[in-house]
Amino acid sequence: MTELIAAPPCKIVDAHTHIYPQKIAEKATQNVGLFYDIPMCKMGFAHTLVAEGSKIGVCKYLVCSVATKPEQVQSINEFIARKCAQYASFFGLATLHPALEDWACQIDYLQELGLHGVKLHPDFQAFDIDDPVMMPIYRRLAERGLPVLFHTGDARYDYSAPARLRRVAQAVPTLTCVAAHFGGYQQWEQSRRDLTDCPNVFFDTSSALFKLSCAQAEDMIGAMGEDRFMFGTDFPMWDHVQEYNRFMRLKLSARTREKIFYRNFERIYHAKV
Repeated sequence: MTELIAAPPCKIVDAHTHIYPQKIAEKATQNVGLFYDIPMCKMGFAHTLVAEGSKIGVCKYLVCSVATKPEQVQSINEFIARKCAQYASFFGLATLHPALEDWACQIDYLQELGLHGVKLHPDFQAFDIDDPVMMPIYRRLAERGLPVLFHTGDARYDYSAPARLRRVAQAVPTLTCVAAHFGGYQQWEQSRRDLTDCPNVFFDTSSALFKLSCAQAEDMIGAMGEDRFMFGTDFPMWDHVQEYNRFMRLKLSARTREKIFYRNFERIYHAKV
């Protein structure tokens, strides 16, 4: 059993997790693992997330799931809302889909459900981040003050390239964009090049520290700004203790760790931890 290399120094928010309904959790988890060719660490159950996160003292979890078909949007959003009602530590993001005809109504509805933003996965959903079809959606979300968490970057696809997110961030400067995986899973050089000077783009550490060296991660945080990063595990892909240890091995000040563990989340998502 992996042990913590150091006691948690402060409150911790896991700003990137996925949960699934019980009847499809096993299949959904396996499909994600197959997509990335990475063995999944756990099953994506809500109770498993809480049990695993408690090992490192997580006090709040950003939870989401992604619709691969437009007809899945409402049921997924209602599922996330139910789980947020069941678990006080959950902070829910909705899903949308580029082929959704009634997206304006769904934005109204996700706010009625008490959800706090939207998660999009262009590679799963097969659309370009900067597709013109998405621009009215982004503008409406910006008007409502709803952040968007984007899966960003994958060397196998162009849908979620950091350069595409840059175009969105510049076209809708009032949209709060969170670029997962240090801004570009497998495309970290592009992320640093294209997103560093976009002030409305923020980042999480999920599914990156397994690949980046400590020096690379420290350099990116320093160059792109410690006020723009949030800690995330990408559960159920990675083990909480393992991801915590990877992060704690970075040579960061106590103040920087505190920002990344929870203070930046509070500011970016307007949430009290």
